[in-house]
Amino acid sequence: MIQNFINGLYEFHFLQNTLITAVVIGIVSGAVGCFIILRGMSLMGDAISHAVLPGVAISYILGINFFIGAIAFGLLSSLIITYIKNNSLIKGDTAIGITFSSFLALGIILIGVANSSTDLFHILFGNILAVQDIDKWLTIGVSIFVLIVIALFFKQLLITSFDPLMAKAIGMKVNFYHYLLMVLLTLVSVTAMQSVGTILIVAMLITPAATAYLYTNSLKKC
Repeated sequence: MIQNFINGLYEFHFLQNTLITAVVIGIVSGAVGCFIILRGMSLMGDAISHAVLPGVAISYILGINFFIGAIAFGLLSSLIITYIKNNSLIKGDTAIGITFSSFLALGIILIGVANSSTDLFHILFGNILAVQDIDKWLTIGVSIFVLIVIALFFKQLLITSFDPLMAKAIGMKVNFYHYLLMVLLTLVSVTAMQSVGTILIVAMLITPAATAYLYTNSLKKC
């Protein structure tokens, strides 16, 4: 069966797109996931990946690229969660639960309003065999951007993840790096959802990073 798949890579272009896209998503998801796990924010990945659903539905209704609406709602959800956490007695996990369920419910309602339910369910569950060249290159481009940002701000992200209080004491902009990580998480979630779906992207963000966490104490080796 493996041999048939390898032979198919030479014969079918869509299989090439599938393999390349899957590998790239796996790499960038693991890189972002390590910081998410380190910060104890695994539920944030779940929340953002599902919170983009209303944005996708609205994009279909307005006839614009789903990427725009998904990014907007992903960032909006992270802002709302952080605001609730920092400005109320509600803890972070509770804020995530409230925002996650609200956005998901709104997305389901908008799916009923939109007349493209099949395409929207592909966003929810993914269809990696349907990846086109433009999707592949978009995934590669966004992934390279995310990895470059992580490399440039690795030290800052590392310190603010391990000890945000110490980072704030030495003058680091803790909130800035928090929102930067949320932007990267949103980009990865939105880019991957058409290929692997908003459900599987959660597993790709959390499971590899959690596994690496069991085998090493160094973030660089994750």
